[in-house]
Amino acid sequence: MAIGMKAPWVAVALVFCSVILASNGFYLPGVAPADFQKGDPLLVKVNKLTSIKTQLPYSYYSLPYCKPDVILDSAENLGEVLRGDRIENSPYVFEMREPQMCRIVCKIKLNEKEAKELKEKIEEEYRVNMILDNLPLVVPIKRLDQEAAPIYQHGFHVGVKGQYSGSKDEKYFIHNHLSFLVKYHRDEEKDLARIVGFEVKPFSVKHDYEGEWAGNKTKLSTCNPHAKHLVANSDSPQEVDTGKEIIFSYDVAFKESEVKWASRWDTYLLMTDDQIHWFSIVNSLMIVLFLSGMVAMIMLRTLYRDISKYNQLETQEEAQEETGWKLVHGDVFRPPANADWLCVYAGTGVQFFGMLLVTMIFAVLGFLSPSNRGGLMTAMLLLWVFMGLFAGYSSSRLHKTFKSASDWKSVALKTSFTFPGVAFGIFFVLNCLVWGEKSSGAVPFTTMFALIFLWFGISVPLVFIGSYLGFKKPAFEDPVKTNKIPRQIPEQAWYMNPVFSILIGGILPFGAVFIELFFILTSIWLNQFYYIFGFLFLVFIILIVTCAEISIVLCYFQLCSEDYLWWWRAYLTSGSSALYLFLYATFYFFTKLEITRVVSGVMYFGYMLIASYAFFVLTGTIGFYACFVFTRLIYSSVKID
Repeated sequence: MAIGMKAPWVAVALVFCSVILASNGFYLPGVAPADFQKGDPLLVKVNKLTSIKTQLPYSYYSLPYCKPDVILDSAENLGEVLRGDRIENSPYVFEMREPQMCRIVCKIKLNEKEAKELKEKIEEEYRVNMILDNLPLVVPIKRLDQEAAPIYQHGFHVGVKGQYSGSKDEKYFIHNHLSFLVKYHRDEEKDLARIVGFEVKPFSVKHDYEGEWAGNKTKLSTCNPHAKHLVANSDSPQEVDTGKEIIFSYDVAFKESEVKWASRWDTYLLMTDDQIHWFSIVNSLMIVLFLSGMVAMIMLRTLYRDISKYNQLETQEEAQEETGWKLVHGDVFRPPANADWLCVYAGTGVQFFGMLLVTMIFAVLGFLSPSNRGGLMTAMLLLWVFMGLFAGYSSSRLHKTFKSASDWKSVALKTSFTFPGVAFGIFFVLNCLVWGEKSSGAVPFTTMFALIFLWFGISVPLVFIGSYLGFKKPAFEDPVKTNKIPRQIPEQAWYMNPVFSILIGGILPFGAVFIELFFILTSIWLNQFYYIFGFLFLVFIILIVTCAEISIVLCYFQLCSEDYLWWWRAYLTSGSSALYLFLYATFYFFTKLEITRVVSGVMYFGYMLIASYAFFVLTGTIGFYACFVFTRLIYSSVKID
């Protein structure tokens, strides 16, 4: 018997440990490792230009950089296209373990338009992103504490603003010399190497050369390995202006590393602030324990006493003196106003819940690591589409329980189009604005067509199939009969006012997630990797428990004050946390972001509006179903004459 009791706790402990281990950066690689022999060509690819000031990505070749003979686009998945990634080949080609110094890429003479574009991108702090063997390029930045590991900045800045000594005029300088460092892990036996790091130090250098320009064979006087004159600083920088000639050059060095290929992403995903995450978890657990204590007290003490008392009532006089939640037994399961819409939103919430749960499980197991670029967004989109089956099933089953006069097909239609329609409408308007800015972040027509196909071709039919299956199932039987004439609701205390209790109900679920929310917003809007899915999974579980418990507690208080209109209030109580999420996103915008363009601001609030709407649907559904089960449980436990 003792062994049987211990088994579940052992399983829970194992799951908890595995989640924490997963939170420390474990991942299954998205691609197979590539082995390189000495002298093998290494092809550097270029990705979009990004800026945290504008949030509008641009193609690398939108600026006057050196181009290869033929520009080839790399195949991209749906997630990469939606993120604005534009991965193309570049003129930078290395040879494995063959250092190169002062290599010329090309020479460019700026016209007025090109100079203006470069100045704009430098002003807006755009960064150039490159990729080698699926590893993004980083710039190591030393910390104040010299012994600590350096901070890695993704991509290098297009250039810098500065002044010549003795002058107050602001000038723009381009980073035209790149010192690359490729780190590799070598297999001693086979003499093969795998790339485990890709770093760069950018410099701005006004190159001079001797004699006539001879393309790549020109000898530079400012960078000559034979004369041991190498670029180590930006003391004589290359200014950006109309008519200026810019010579692009690079060095590449190779360094053997102890880091193995499987651990090469660890430096990118290094978590320096895990104490904050633990604080977040402990803070959230305190909220959960407090709410669990209240729910336990209601269930064990109050309900046990109430049910015992109600079941012992014998005389008619005692029955007439009943107070509290049992009084409304004849009305508590009366279908709410706008029952169809409640079914629609509950179904959509189930769709979201299923999508997030499966995504989290895959992410914790390491299948959606940053090495699998765009994988997370692709997985979420596809899971959302396939979860339409569960959305249709749950909305139709609930609709049948309400014995609504409307047809199940109309509920299925609303479920198919309400949330996706609103989200797609906002997304389409934002995409038009981004397209107007000529940004690579604008989703192409073909991708838009693919999204519409996923919605109309797969999601909608699945919702209807789910609805049909749900309609064929028997309706949930109410534990008590509903009276034909609705009971009058007595005047409520001020603190039981619907608006007040709904707004109070949203604070605790939001409080359970807001610290983690800060890191998620930072990863999205400040171009950082988010890979602490272990912590996120724990926070997600805490959110589910918090939403369920706060809704049950406030629903019980509502029924005790003889107010039986609990259906919508149960949904809105935990769903109101979305309002706090949007307010926090607004606070984050004004305190943490330096967005300068109007379009970028509109884009931020548009996407945060979609995120808040999704959060409302998710948390509202959790609270609603918790109360749905709770009311059935307590009313099935009492004898009703």
